Amino acid sequence: MNATQKSAEIINIDSKKPVPVPLSVYVKQTVETYLTQLNGHDAVGLHAMVISEVEKPLLEAALEYAGHNQTKAAKALGLSRSTLRKKLDHYGIS
Repeated sequence: MNATQKSAEIINIDSKKPVPVPLSVYVKQTVETYLTQLNGHDAVGLHAMVISEVEKPLLEAALEYAGHNQTKAAKALGLSRSTLRKKLDHYGIS
């Protein structure tokens, strides 16, 4: 069993509190599924596609977490407010 498989396991330390699976495990599984579905066709622009698929909901979640306060959301994300605004404009998020 490799490290990714180990980290994907949910270990029941307390039967009521499962240990969460890291986001990276879900991303890897989803990318592998996508590549399998290509049925031998070449993957093109995979990095940009994955980044945009992950970044938009990340920005939306950070804004919601910060009560739609862009300054607080930018701080939570580790971005400058101007960079956050550019990304919001890019994804059409208001």
